[in-house]
Amino acid sequence: MLSAARSTNTSARTIAVVVRGLATETAASSSTPPPPPLPSKQSKPPLRTRLNPAPRAPVSHQHQVLAHLPPSFGRNQFLPVADSTRALLESIVAQFNAPIRYAFAYGSGVFDQDGQPSFSTSSPAERPMLDFMFAVTHADHWHSINMQQYPGHYPLHARMFGSSFVARVQDINPGVWFNTFVPMKGATIKYGVTTVDNLCGDLLNWHTLYLAGRMHKPLRIIKDDARVRLTQQVNLTSAVRAALLTLPADFDERALFERIARFSYAGDVRMALPAENRGKVANIVSAQRVQFRELYHRLAIALPGVHWPMHVDQIQQDDAPAARAALLRKLPQHLRQRVTDRYATAAGVPPREADEDAFWMKIAVDRELPNIIEQETARIVRGPSAVQTLKGLVSAGPVKSARYSAQKVCKWWKAPSADSAGTSKP
Repeated sequence: MLSAARSTNTSARTIAVVVRGLATETAASSSTPPPPPLPSKQSKPPLRTRLNPAPRAPVSHQHQVLAHLPPSFGRNQFLPVADSTRALLESIVAQFNAPIRYAFAYGSGVFDQDGQPSFSTSSPAERPMLDFMFAVTHADHWHSINMQQYPGHYPLHARMFGSSFVARVQDINPGVWFNTFVPMKGATIKYGVTTVDNLCGDLLNWHTLYLAGRMHKPLRIIKDDARVRLTQQVNLTSAVRAALLTLPADFDERALFERIARFSYAGDVRMALPAENRGKVANIVSAQRVQFRELYHRLAIALPGVHWPMHVDQIQQDDAPAARAALLRKLPQHLRQRVTDRYATAAGVPPREADEDAFWMKIAVDRELPNIIEQETARIVRGPSAVQTLKGLVSAGPVKSARYSAQKVCKWWKAPSADSAGTSKP
């Protein structure tokens, strides 16, 4: 009963934040509410005795708030892939007995990237690894079942300490456990495990941008969940708002896509080390421009002041102070708070408590705002990415960690410089 109440409260909070994140206009104040109805006359309830106990009020144990969404809601999230790729991804996820509530595949194995071999046309030895993310309800329970089915997916020390140890390590910020170099269905896969609560929290508030940032880029949904689909739509809209605040009044769609893709890489510690492709952002956008447009076009034109014709790659936005202030006020909570803190003691900025509208308008016209937004998103990413890199030594074990690092370093040396790829190094 207690867990049901907590789940209901969580769903209610999710709905409140989602409505705020998707709204494009301020709601008008409602009129004076009507007076409460007069109490109706009821007959005196029967006397309670041992033979006639009062019935308890019914308690629902089902999640009814987010049970269903309209079929067309979030259709931009369902990106098509080749039939052979779709069948392979679905067959791999179907191999797991542990219950998965939401699953998606991402990376160069699903959508082509410039400079990377294509999964569908490469030989088995050259195929890129397939990346998956699974969102589950209870991490300990999930790993317990999965460890029984696939003990070889886990390093020896994880099997010795058991599923509770794995769940505790997973819970460390940013809340993901990865099993890597797993052979399955003729492919090599890597799959991350997180909880639905952790995933939705990052999608709404950008606490770490570790999961939300991955989901800014094209992915293939394999198992859908109404709550995740709803919060993902907020995440995508938040990415557009943040990017618009860093862009001029006139720009092209490639600039928008690269700015969004860069949010999750700007502070990633791997980008500063010989462990990641230096032109990754440009490579992703160049090869996946159609998918980016499907993700973001309808969301962008739904925002006030954004003009982006269907078959035109040029975008215009209203850069008036009021329009920019409206974008600022609807940034994800964690990023908005960090930006607010930067301006709280700045000269010439009125106290927020005295006049909130004047506070946001003053920030909106500051020339340093684009740089501050980029700096703060990088700082959000930096800590969790460093922690997850260290967690990889625990979740993968020393042998797989060394193998994974060697592959990353190899890609780093083979990749062209970021400048020649058409973008600056994050």
